[in-house]
Amino acid sequence: MQPQIPDSEDISRLKVTVMGLGVNGGGLASARFFASRGAAVTVTDMRGREALASSIDALKGFDIRYVLGRHELPDFEKADIVIKNPAVRPDSPYIKAAKRVETDISYFLRLNPGTVIAVTGSKGKSTTTSAIYHCLKAAGRHAFIGGNITVSPLSFIDEVRPGDPVVLELSSWQLADLKGMGVLRPLVAICTSMMSDHMNRYHSMEEYMADKKLIFADQDPSCYTVLNYDDEWNRRFALETKGSVRWYADSPRPGENCAWLEADGRGYCSPDGSRAAAEQIVPAGLLVPGAHQRKNMLAAGLALRTYGLEAEKICQGLASFAGVEHRLEFFAEKNGVRWYNDSAATIPQAAAAALSSFSAPIVIICGGSDKNLDFAPMATPLSRAKSVILLKGEGSERIRALLDAAGTRYEGPFDTLEDAVKCAAAKTASGDIALLSPGCASFGMFANEFDRGLKFKAMVRKVLGIQTDPA
Repeated sequence: MQPQIPDSEDISRLKVTVMGLGVNGGGLASARFFASRGAAVTVTDMRGREALASSIDALKGFDIRYVLGRHELPDFEKADIVIKNPAVRPDSPYIKAAKRVETDISYFLRLNPGTVIAVTGSKGKSTTTSAIYHCLKAAGRHAFIGGNITVSPLSFIDEVRPGDPVVLELSSWQLADLKGMGVLRPLVAICTSMMSDHMNRYHSMEEYMADKKLIFADQDPSCYTVLNYDDEWNRRFALETKGSVRWYADSPRPGENCAWLEADGRGYCSPDGSRAAAEQIVPAGLLVPGAHQRKNMLAAGLALRTYGLEAEKICQGLASFAGVEHRLEFFAEKNGVRWYNDSAATIPQAAAAALSSFSAPIVIICGGSDKNLDFAPMATPLSRAKSVILLKGEGSERIRALLDAAGTRYEGPFDTLEDAVKCAAAKTASGDIALLSPGCASFGMFANEFDRGLKFKAMVRKVLGIQTDPA
C-alpha cells in the first residue's frame, strides 16, 4: 500500500548526508543502509567522536565521511538526499538548504512491501505497539516492529516480505516529517490517549494534534482508524479520518463497531457494540499493572482483531505480554520491596497514572527537566505516596511549589541518581513499591529517558547489591 521509490533511483549513485548519527538507531541504521548500497555517505553530528563512539564503531568497514562537532552547509547543499533526525526542527537552515529531505521512516515506507499497522499518542503508544507485535509473533506471524521504539525500520527492510505486518510507533515529530509525502497509509492506524506534551516545541495543543492527525491523513475507506472514545481529541479525529472508525472505550458503544472493558477487567469487541455478538480479546489476568495499561491492551486487541488476528490468539498473546522496558517495568526485588522503572513517564499525567497502578505503599522518585507542562495532575497522587523523592531540574522546582502548597513532604531535590536511590532504599519497607516515574523530561542529568531508565536500574542493583534480574 506504500508508494515506491522510482526504479530510476540508483542508490549507489546518490550523495547522502545523515544529519544526526545518535546512539538510538535511526541515524546509525540510515548510514548503514545507504553505505551498504554504495551511496557516498556523510554523517554529520554536533556531538564529538567520543559521545558517538558506539555508533561509529558499529559502522566500521563502511566508507563513510564524518563531520563531527559541527555541521557544514555544503554537506546539505550538495547532497542528493539529507536524512533528517526527528529532533531537528524543520526550519533549520541546514534543512532549508537541502534539495530533498527524507527520514529513515519515510525512506522505509517508500520501499516497504509489508502491511503497516501504525500507532501514535501522547502516552501508551510504546506499550500498545509492543503488545501488537508480541501477539503477532506469538501467533506465528512474520512480523516486525520499529519507529519511535528506538528500532529503525531500515534495519530490517531486507527481511520484509509482501504482506508481512510491520508495526510502527510514530511520534508527533516523526509524523510531522512525513507531511505531504503520501508515503504513510497504514491499514490500521491506532491513536492512544492524547495529552499535553512537547509544549517547548509546539505553541498549542492544536498544533501538536495537527501532527498527530497525520497518522491517518492519507488513509482511505479501505483502511481502519482505531480511536479512544473516552479521549476528546480522539473523538475529533473521527470526524476527519477517511478510514473506517473502530472505537475502544471503558464501556460498550451500542450501535458502534467497538471494544470495551467489563467490570472484571476482561475486554470484548463487537461489530455492533452488543454483548450478544461480542468476542473476548483481553483476558482478566495481565502481567502489566494498572488500569491505563489494561486500556492500552484493549486498543492493541482491537487493532489486532481489525487486522484479522483471531480473538482467541489475541487473548493468549496479551496474557503473556510482560510489558515494555522503562514503562512500569518490574526489574528488582529485595527485602520484600519491588522496584519499578517507569522512566518513559515524561509527562505529569503518566506519573499520576503510575501512582494509581498499585495498591501497596509507594516511594516515588520523580522530577527532572521541564517541557513547559502543567504539573497539577501530579499533585494529588503525590500527596498519597508514602515518600516523594525529587531529582534536580527545572521541572522539579515546579513540582516543589505544588508540594509545598499542598503541605506534602518530600526529599531532595538530589543532584545525583545515587543519592536519590539511597534515599528511596532507606524510606521503603517490606511490601512497599519503589518507583521511578519522573513526570518530566530527562535532559540535563541524562541523555534521554532510556539512558535515565538504564542508569536507574544499574544504580538500584549497585545500592542493593543485586547482581542479576529476578527470574
